[in-house]
Amino acid sequence: MSDDSRPSPPATPAAARTAAVIPAAGRGVRLGPGAPKALRALGGTPMLIHAVRAMAASRAVSLVVVVAPPDGAAEVKSLLDAHALPERTDFLVVPGGQTRQESVKLGLDALPPGYDIVLVHDAARPLVPVDTVDAVIEAVREGAPAVVPALPLADTVKQVEPAATPGEPEPVVATPERALLRAVQTPQGFDRATLVRAHETVTGEVTDDAGMVEQLGLTVVAVPGHEEAFKVTRPLDLVLAEAVLARRRLNDGF
Repeated sequence: MSDDSRPSPPATPAAARTAAVIPAAGRGVRLGPGAPKALRALGGTPMLIHAVRAMAASRAVSLVVVVAPPDGAAEVKSLLDAHALPERTDFLVVPGGQTRQESVKLGLDALPPGYDIVLVHDAARPLVPVDTVDAVIEAVREGAPAVVPALPLADTVKQVEPAATPGEPEPVVATPERALLRAVQTPQGFDRATLVRAHETVTGEVTDDAGMVEQLGLTVVAVPGHEEAFKVTRPLDLVLAEAVLARRRLNDGF
């Protein structure tokens, strides 16, 4: 539990060990009927496996915790066992909750002692480059309590008054200054104690874990994200992800 003084967290030592938590308990309804989003195939391999490999590609990450659907932990464990994963990285599968926030908390609860940096990564961002992962970890090591990879926006953004009926015209009420806005990606990185405190004290609906840390009154910093770390949410995203993966295999033998 936090107190009202909200002290700044100490700088995290460079030797701190890093674990990654991947909540993968969602159904992914926007991709249509079928398997849960994290289990959809990308280049013949489930997106979850790509996401796990993306975290394990960082030599700083020594443990990856996959938070499975509440009744699907055995299936996800079998899936991980069936695919080649780096031997230097440990893997753990735990059942998740009904919401993403609950699932991340369950993943945090499963972390053994000795991991002072925690990454939280969307299973639906299977192609995040290792340089982005390492940049997030490095920023936490340098003392930031929370770090997000982020990209400038290409489109102008409008704030609207939501329509009572979907599909109806919506009045524009403001145009935020685009130069001050960023599209946030994952993995998001945290000082472990800070993230645990956020999950113990922040209630209500949140869209990401960094937002919970913001509610503690601590500073969240952004590092450059990557265009290939996009979230696979709609069928068109899956087409784009297939194209990116095909290009990687052609150019890099990935």
